[in-house]
Amino acid sequence: MPKLRSLRNKLAILFFAITAAAFAVIYFVVVPQLESNLESRRLQDLRHSAAQGRVSLEELLASEASAPRIDRRVRAVADATDARVTLLSWRESLKGPQGHGRELRFYALSDSREAERAFPRDEELMRQAVTSGHSHSGFGWFGGEKIGIVAQPVKDRGEPAWVALYSQDLEDVAETVAFVRERVLIATGAALLLALIGGYLVALSLARRVRRLEAAAADVARGRDIAPLPVDSRDELGELTRTFNEMQQQLRRVDIARREFIATASHELRTPIFSLAGFVELLQDEELDEETRREFLDTMSEQVARLRKLSVDLLDLSRIDTGSLQLEREPVDLAELARSVAGEFAPALSEHHTELEVKLPETGPEASCDRERVAQIMRILLDNAIRHTPDGTPVTVSAQRVNGTASLTVSDRGPGLDESIRGQAFERFFTGDGARGAGLGLAIARELAERMEGELSLTPRAGGATFTLDLPTGERRA
Repeated sequence: MPKLRSLRNKLAILFFAITAAAFAVIYFVVVPQLESNLESRRLQDLRHSAAQGRVSLEELLASEASAPRIDRRVRAVADATDARVTLLSWRESLKGPQGHGRELRFYALSDSREAERAFPRDEELMRQAVTSGHSHSGFGWFGGEKIGIVAQPVKDRGEPAWVALYSQDLEDVAETVAFVRERVLIATGAALLLALIGGYLVALSLARRVRRLEAAAADVARGRDIAPLPVDSRDELGELTRTFNEMQQQLRRVDIARREFIATASHELRTPIFSLAGFVELLQDEELDEETRREFLDTMSEQVARLRKLSVDLLDLSRIDTGSLQLEREPVDLAELARSVAGEFAPALSEHHTELEVKLPETGPEASCDRERVAQIMRILLDNAIRHTPDGTPVTVSAQRVNGTASLTVSDRGPGLDESIRGQAFERFFTGDGARGAGLGLAIARELAERMEGELSLTPRAGGATFTLDLPTGERRA
């Protein structure tokens, strides 16, 4: 894998890029905004100072002060406002050779820094101040430095007579912003270095764990049995590792079950097939009498029925395991269904000399389930009760509703199951007598019950076996 395409380097570059972008926003957006805010604040303070100094300058107009007194007052106002103050008078004159329009001409009366020949001027601000009678402010340049300027009209009897031009350099603002920029650059360099190193180390750890999962998944794909991976964190990768371990355990169980299924199914199929093959060879003997031939044919018919049932059971298990078994839920009257299925077993019960006792109400209980699958479960339970009990053993079928659950029960008074093997009754290919059937019926019945959100249970009791199917009612599902 090329280095730039590896997860480790991608994550490290991503951390670096995010940090760089954050500091770029600070440097190119936040710092200029800070400079603008500081300059606006300084200009606002200068306007406030100019408003306070206006009263002192207007006193000069009322007393017709001399030039030295004006100079002293201008310097005093400049000292009080910490700004350079230039006092100007103005005159209105005709504009253009034809005298169309008027313009204002300004003349300097005094400057707080009289030793300097040049002083800041902003004709537009001064013109606006005289015209409107209110102060106006803005930014300008003087001596190569950016300055804040406030033009404050000085009024005599309510009319502007002079204009006081307050100016203040913004050198300290520039120095502050330059200091901030310098520190941001230093912090950016340090943060980028830490982001690159830290991001690389974090990405290296994540990439190592991902590669470990990748290698383990490749081993599982090759069919190898590996030890569970260590779960060393509680983050998403830790949860993924935990899920992977659970998946591996489930695959191991499925693989073991598959092997056992194939081995047991092969054995179950081999017995009737070999039996049929043996009887076919015997039937080829022309010296067999008719009675023996009929006996062989009856036995072969039993083996064919066994193969047919086994193939149907295997097909049902395959559908259940692959999730392709379709269930259609509908309200089902269990009493009516039990009577219908019990009627199907009349010939088998007569042959077995078994008395079937039916304890069913006239109607109900009603369950929300798949009618055909519930009938299949009942057929399995009745078939087991007949095949695994001695002739003449009574069998009871009952139905009732308990605590919002519809129950269907099939019980017999046969020898029952030994306590040591009772827990294996629902395992696939387990047969209590070791000879009759393939041991798939109860396993299929329980799987079907669970798919319908129900439960099939075996109730231990002295003598016989009682199987109870519990299903949700329509009210419970609502």
